[in-house]
Amino acid sequence: MTAVTRLLRRLGLALVLLGAVAAGGCQAPARPRAALQVTLVADGETRRLEVPAGTTVRQALEQAGVELGPLDRVTPPEYTLLTDGDTITVVRVREEFETQEEVIPFERQTLRNEGLPEGETRLVQRGVNGRQEVTYRLVYEDGQLVARQPVKVTVLEEPVPEIVMVGARALFVPRPLAGRLAYLAGGNAWLMETATDQRRPVVVTGDLDGRVFRLSYDGSRLLFTRRSEQEGVINTLWMAVLDADPVELIDLGIANVVHFADFSPRNPRYVVASTVEPRDAPPGWQANNDLVAVIVTPGGTVLEPKVLLEPNAGGVYGWWGNDFAWRPDVQGLAVARPDGVAYLDLTPDEPTLEMWLPFTPYQTRSDWAWVPGVAWSPDGQVLFAVTHGPPGETNGDEAAPQFHLVAYLTAWEQAVILAPDVGMFAYPAPSPWQEAPDGTPTYRVAYLQAITPHQSELSRYRLMVMDRDGSDARALFPGDEGIGLEPQRVHWSPQPMPDSGHWALAVLYEGDLYLVDAVTGEAQPLTGDGQVVAVDWK
Repeated sequence: MTAVTRLLRRLGLALVLLGAVAAGGCQAPARPRAALQVTLVADGETRRLEVPAGTTVRQALEQAGVELGPLDRVTPPEYTLLTDGDTITVVRVREEFETQEEVIPFERQTLRNEGLPEGETRLVQRGVNGRQEVTYRLVYEDGQLVARQPVKVTVLEEPVPEIVMVGARALFVPRPLAGRLAYLAGGNAWLMETATDQRRPVVVTGDLDGRVFRLSYDGSRLLFTRRSEQEGVINTLWMAVLDADPVELIDLGIANVVHFADFSPRNPRYVVASTVEPRDAPPGWQANNDLVAVIVTPGGTVLEPKVLLEPNAGGVYGWWGNDFAWRPDVQGLAVARPDGVAYLDLTPDEPTLEMWLPFTPYQTRSDWAWVPGVAWSPDGQVLFAVTHGPPGETNGDEAAPQFHLVAYLTAWEQAVILAPDVGMFAYPAPSPWQEAPDGTPTYRVAYLQAITPHQSELSRYRLMVMDRDGSDARALFPGDEGIGLEPQRVHWSPQPMPDSGHWALAVLYEGDLYLVDAVTGEAQPLTGDGQVVAVDWK
């Protein structure tokens, strides 16, 4: 046998073996898929099911002949692959609607009235219940009621509130009064002079909105805003000549004054104001951040307005609006903006605006913007202001809760922190010139201190007084037992009180007007009806 023949035989045997292996592989039997045992809980029954491996919950329900309604719930979800021993739970859910008539209980309102003796009550209006139709959505799970929610309310008859007038004429002890004290209550303006029990109404239109309420420096005139019924007009600016008999009311021809209007510190017939443009969207306006001036002649004629500051953006968040404060020498005004305090110099032919005290604007994350309270020392050399974060820092955290009371020294162009962490509504208020113990002229600074400084947006406040350099700061009112003051601007008496020789501060507390002794902290209520919303003292 040749070598070639032997090689061919070996190749033939290899091919035969390879074919046998291949044939045997094709004929190998498939292993059967394993079955799963699951439990089905539905319609009050528990059933055992046997399903193939790889079955989903939906396929198992189909195999069991269980149909789901549009609100039914199944656990686990229908797309879940089952494993051996799983339990499928079906909860039948249905909803129904029912409508029924219900009573709307009337409210009881109490009005305090200084015209009645304290404790006396009078029924002004009887209360009547109203009616409403309420549609409820009832949800049942496996036949059991699990939820009953109102989805629609239709008022059939509005309720009428019961109104009871309660006397608030307490036996106030009258005391002599320095200057003239004006206050706004119930939409009307009142004036106290000579003594605290000597008061008279001076504007009784019932529509004062309290956005502007300022006495002239000599107390002879009152500046105020009145709500307007005209579409597209928020309010209008008016002046009352208090020494006229009867009191003369003058329309100044300026509308939409939300943040600022005031008399010149030296001329009670010269008025400046800043305006806004009404908007439907919150907050209800777009600020112009302008400043216009009007003069009223001795005969009562209002001259054509003069523009001191053209409309402008007003800085970061300037859509809310800027506030202003006259310098006592009338040479300019401080401009309080959300991003700092500027100065409007009126001495040049063209007024100029210069940023004095920049700081990081505060992000309220709402439809209002924070603007710092500002006020001048009696000599106009120091500007007191509240800053967000350290003065001069403009890239800080806009949400940081730190607010500081600072003094800006105009001669040195520097700011000094006098009281840290006072809260955003501190509203500094320097006093008129006073006499120091050594006989030299000085002044003090009143301000509000937040009870919870790092939540000052919602906090109540306490009235504080300190020396002009920030020393000897102490709380005056209310005491620890009081609930604190709402944010407000407080007002110094123009002279010491005649009976005590002490300076006093006018403060609003729980809707009433109080006089607070700046030395002892003793507080005396002057009203009792809880309706006072604004005050000024000159």
